[in-house]
Amino acid sequence: MPPFYFIGLMSGTSLDGADGVLAQLDETGHLTVLAHDFVAFEAAFRSELLSLNSSGPDELHRSALAGNQIARHYAEVVAALLQKTGLQASQIKAIGAHGQTVRHRPLEFDADEARHRAAVGYTLQLINPALLAELTHIDVVADFRNRDLAAGGQGAPLVPAFHQGVFAQPGRCVAVLNIGGIANLSVLKADGSVLGWDCGPGNALMDFWCARHTGQAFDRDGNWAMTGQLQPALLRSLASDPFLHKPPPKSTGRDLFNPAWLQEHLALLDDLQPADVQATLCTFTALACSKDLLRHAPEASELVVCGGGALNGELMRQLAAHLPGISVLNSEALGLPPLQVEAAAFAWLAFKNVRRETSSLPSVTGAQGARILGAIYPR
Repeated sequence: MPPFYFIGLMSGTSLDGADGVLAQLDETGHLTVLAHDFVAFEAAFRSELLSLNSSGPDELHRSALAGNQIARHYAEVVAALLQKTGLQASQIKAIGAHGQTVRHRPLEFDADEARHRAAVGYTLQLINPALLAELTHIDVVADFRNRDLAAGGQGAPLVPAFHQGVFAQPGRCVAVLNIGGIANLSVLKADGSVLGWDCGPGNALMDFWCARHTGQAFDRDGNWAMTGQLQPALLRSLASDPFLHKPPPKSTGRDLFNPAWLQEHLALLDDLQPADVQATLCTFTALACSKDLLRHAPEASELVVCGGGALNGELMRQLAAHLPGISVLNSEALGLPPLQVEAAAFAWLAFKNVRRETSSLPSVTGAQGARILGAIYPR
């Protein structure tokens, strides 16, 4: 059988830009990344996306325009990937395009006890997939989360099934931690079962605080955090949030872990030095992830870290310190660089969609059953 070529596109809660991979898949779904590209979002566009995470004036109009802009950025990534590989658009089976999540409120609304109607809530990813298909001349698969919500699930995280295919090791319990703006864990059990959930903030709060006080988009390698001192009172306050103590399935986003949430906690304390707050936020992220892993999968022997947080040396050191019996390693050690993992997952999700195969895991999202995820927008 000839190989199948798919493109996966992802812009995450870090709001830094769009990552894309062009991948080759075989009949079994085994994936090999042939090329990776990244297009950064302009500062003004990042600011607009951040503001659309909460209510504001004329937000429907602004969201529609932002969806168009996401499609254009994605099309730039597609063009670069085709150029790097020498492939033609006609050779790509489909693009898996996640879009930009600006709201995520699953299972919170719509309940009607009198009519025995369960809450569905909503999740909103900004993208114009029809425009992306028009610009690239490739079929686009988008809207991956809503089918799971309709079946009573969280719609997130979507990647544990892909993590199982890439990182699972027979007879061993392996965990995969994706640290984007929000952090999510996948637990690949020795018996082949899979768990997964959002465990709390990843880079979102650290990036916000760093940009506010240093003008830099992120704390490179955690160097600024290392200059500060941990503030135990602030850490206790942050760690008291009820979400962190909920059992899976659970998912979250900037709807909860945002600058206003952080400010509420800071307001309870005397003025703190900015570097001390950054140090505490780094520890908070590491503790939220490590405690959840030890709580729900103490038998894990290995933690594979991907996403931008895998490039934060101080965060990685703290994870290792809080997980002394578990090997903590960057996903690149297993053949898939950390900034390619999520984009590769959406190439794989598109592959599953066009084959009419389910790709959701009820054990992860809490849905009533596995579902085929995504909707196709023909070229």
